[in-house]
Amino acid sequence: MTEGSVYLDHAASTPLDPRVLEAMLPHLRGAGGNPSSLHAPGAAAREAIEEARVSVAGLLGARPDEIFFTSGGTESDNLAILGLAASDPEKKHVVVSAVEHAAVRGAARHLESRGYEVTRLGVDADGRVSPEDLATALRPQTALVAVMWANNEVGTVQPVAELAEVCRERGVPLHADAVQAAGRLRIDVSSVPVSTLAVSSHKLYGPQGVGALYVREGVKLSPVLFGGGQEGGLRSGTENVAGIAGFGAASRLASEEMEERVRHEEGLREQLISGVLALPGVRLNGHREERLSNNIHLCIDGVEAESLVLFLDAIGYAVGSGSACASGTAGHRASPVLIAMGRGEDEAFSAVRISVGKDTTREEVEGFLGAFSTAVSRLRELSPLYAS
Repeated sequence: MTEGSVYLDHAASTPLDPRVLEAMLPHLRGAGGNPSSLHAPGAAAREAIEEARVSVAGLLGARPDEIFFTSGGTESDNLAILGLAASDPEKKHVVVSAVEHAAVRGAARHLESRGYEVTRLGVDADGRVSPEDLATALRPQTALVAVMWANNEVGTVQPVAELAEVCRERGVPLHADAVQAAGRLRIDVSSVPVSTLAVSSHKLYGPQGVGALYVREGVKLSPVLFGGGQEGGLRSGTENVAGIAGFGAASRLASEEMEERVRHEEGLREQLISGVLALPGVRLNGHREERLSNNIHLCIDGVEAESLVLFLDAIGYAVGSGSACASGTAGHRASPVLIAMGRGEDEAFSAVRISVGKDTTREEVEGFLGAFSTAVSRLRELSPLYAS
């Protein structure tokens, strides 16, 4: 992307808010004290971390002592899945939805390799999990359930409150990946009985490389990293003070500005959906109403997604192809999320994700719609598989 290009891939990562950078700079320029040290620079670093813990807790309706800082959403998901499983070694059954983030899918496969049985819970055509299906899947030997709050690809929001109630009634811990949801949906863990919940700074206009795991009081969780016993012994390793300070500032701003941001994003989302669906052979993926405020996920007949992404990038628009956490890797394959929703492989390879942000403008969206129409038409002209 060149200077002046339009960024429409906020689901992959959000730009660093200048106000967040200001909160980080004192810790980047200062003494850089270790938060575990007793001297004044160490105490200043510890104070910054605890202030951020309060802000992240406020975003989630949690208590500060239920927030544990990590390196990001992937580590938080892994810590929750592996830590919950290890806390009750007599139980060898795990339930995960078929549309989970790669971090959860990978952790489940790891447990499978260690002798656990994994039930992958199907979804409907919109990517939603049924509470009734979840209840049927649970067993006395079920160690944990993982269902994400909102999907990172298609933007579908799950009925988490209902799913959490099913798990609570059966005494099974529920982990929710809320990396995409936090800051766009009001999350209140005091009223929704999830056991653990993952969030990530760089989806909230904070720095990359820092996240958090909410762990409800009384939930047993075994650590997966060992060392100095930081973060209450749950996540050893010297804390990323500047990153955590930025995460705290981003969380505070997200709490304060959520209604305004969501209203703005929803308006742009509807403008985009209306514009792209006016083209033939373009279909929206995910639930039409129960979806994230910034997400537009499409299948486009006669167009290969990566070609479209590169074409749009060349003319000044950055969009995503599937999940940024999997795209561009060796052995890139059709999205498991779309396959689980009943899409064919050809459709899955034609999928693009457009995601707006708090600073995206209507003028940028209007310009994108023209560029999108041009790009789709041109690529279809070049495609030997598309019959016009």
